[in-house]
Amino acid sequence: MKGTQVKMEKRIRWMAIALAGLMLIAVSPLAYSQSCALCYTQAASSGSRMIQALRSGILVLIVPPTLMWIVIMGILYSKRNQFKHADGTPESNSNWQ
Repeated sequence: MKGTQVKMEKRIRWMAIALAGLMLIAVSPLAYSQSCALCYTQAASSGSRMIQALRSGILVLIVPPTLMWIVIMGILYSKRNQFKHADGTPESNSNWQ
């Protein structure tokens, strides 16, 4: 029971760190100050359908790479101890000849 509680605390800690990092990125004032002049003029001169299409296009370009990195990091995190012995020391093959 104590082992599952420790695992849950670690998960909560990682989720808190991830949420804090996400909030830091989302609220960053420098991210709002960068805009493309061409995108700005096109969006300002177009109608609401074009603005919605532009927003959808941005999501299409951002979401897949972000999800791919999340999956890669999840795989790396789950495989992080694959090459360690039970006592925690790294596995080494010193019998090479």
